[in-house]
Amino acid sequence: MSENSRPKGTPRFPEGPAPDPAGSRFERRIRSFQPRRSRVTTAQGDALRRLWPQWGLDIDGKEVLDLGKLFGDADTGPDETPRPVVLEIGFGMGEATAQMAAADPDTGILAVDVHTPGMGNLLGLAERNGLSNIRVANGDAIILLREMLAPECLDGVRVYFPDPWPKARHHKRRLIQPEFLTLLAPCLKPGAVLHCATDWEPYAEHMLEVLSAHPDFENTQEDGGYAPRPDFRPLTRFEGQGLNKGHVVHDLLFRRAATLAERPDEGPATPTDREDPPRP
Repeated sequence: MSENSRPKGTPRFPEGPAPDPAGSRFERRIRSFQPRRSRVTTAQGDALRRLWPQWGLDIDGKEVLDLGKLFGDADTGPDETPRPVVLEIGFGMGEATAQMAAADPDTGILAVDVHTPGMGNLLGLAERNGLSNIRVANGDAIILLREMLAPECLDGVRVYFPDPWPKARHHKRRLIQPEFLTLLAPCLKPGAVLHCATDWEPYAEHMLEVLSAHPDFENTQEDGGYAPRPDFRPLTRFEGQGLNKGHVVHDLLFRRAATLAERPDEGPATPTDREDPPRP
C-alpha cells in the first residue's frame, strides 16, 4: 500500500512497531530521548512489514519477557546454558549493532530505540547478513527495565553515544543518572558490565562521576578512570565524524557489584516531572 493510497488514520505498519506502545499506562516523565520524524525508505518499510512479527517487539509494559523464548532458546535442556543476552539502548541506524552481532553470534542482542527508520534498517541488516541473534524493541527503555525484564537476566548493557543534552536546563534528560542506575542494576547479573561511550566531554565527566558514586557499580579500570575502546565496539560512522571534528571519545566500563545496595521502599525508581515535556 502506497502512502498516497493509505486511508487517513490507518497505521503505516499495521503489524510493525506501534507509534506509542505503552500509551498512557505509565506516568509522564522527563525522557532522555526525543523521537525524530524521518522518512522511512522503501527498503526499511519492507523490512518492518516482513520482519517485525518475527524479530520485533513493542515495549508496552504488559508482561515480563522470557528472553530464552524471545531468542529461540526455549528448548534448551537442563544441562545447557541459555545464550547470554546484552541490552543495547539506542542503536541509531544499527550498523554497529549488526557488526557486533555478526562477530559474536552466540550472544543475543536486545536492541532498543524509538527511531522507526533505524529499526527498519537494523532488521534489514540482520536479514541480509543472516543474523538470528538480534531482536529489536520499540519504545522506552525505562519501561522495559522496570516492567518487562526479570531480575539478573542481562549479561551486559551498552549505551553508545546517547544524546548528551548539552544545555544546562536539559541535563535532567541525560540517561545516565543515579535513578537509572538503581533501576538497571537488578536486571544485570552480578559482574555484568555496563559499557557507555560518548564523544561529549562534559557528559563523559558526568557519567564517570555518577557511575563511580553509585554503590551497585564498580569501575573495571584500576585507576578509576576511562577505559580504552574495546575491540568489540566498532568504530561507527557517527564516531568517525566526531573524531574528524577533533572530538575525544571516552569509553566507560563498569561492572555490577556482587551485592546490591538496599532499596528503600519509596515507589518508582525514576522521577516524574510535568515541566518542560519533550516535543513529539
